[in-house]
Amino acid sequence: MPARDHFHSVMRIGPVQIGTYRDRYGRTKHAAVCTADRCGWSADFSSRSAAQLAARTHRCTVR
Repeated sequence: MPARDHFHSVMRIGPVQIGTYRDRYGRTKHAAVCTADRCGWSADFSSRSAAQLAARTHRCTVR
């Protein structure tokens, strides 16, 4: 079965997008993904505030 990629409550902080989704166990998770070219940074968090903090402090290493 393919993975579901249904995000809601999507917001943007700089180049980082944060989206809320439910994992395969039904738990609410928050994904933070950098949309800058060649960056490739992403992380999953259990709280939205942690995802927002990571988005605010993220610095792309690719220049």
